[in-house]
Amino acid sequence: MTAQPEHGPQDGSPRDRALIPRPERSPEAVRAALARVAPHRLGEMERHKEDALAAALRDGKIGHLQHWLAWWAAQVEIERRPDLSLRHHNALDAIHTSTSKDDAAFRRGMNELLAVREEARRAVSA
Repeated sequence: MTAQPEHGPQDGSPRDRALIPRPERSPEAVRAALARVAPHRLGEMERHKEDALAAALRDGKIGHLQHWLAWWAAQVEIERRPDLSLRHHNALDAIHTSTSKDDAAFRRGMNELLAVREEARRAVSA
């Protein structure tokens, strides 16, 4: 892993510091980073990779694998940054504890979830 510039709030508080440096954008580096910040998600990552590989072979398009790597680089970004991880967790809580999709809390949670994922995607694409 190589240290990359930090993105997101950096007010000096411990919660705003990344747990690990941003990994290089390679399958090996992203997997190693995930193993450090969210080892419980390694099985999910492997299943997603197998699905992406099967789709790439079926369709003859490498884009499935590129999407897989981009998705997991963003997931590592969320997991390695306490600010994004907290927002992600709170958004999921709001979604799962709302009473229906028409509930304002559900909509706020979905909007926040999408915002967190977009911020992570932009950070790893920069």
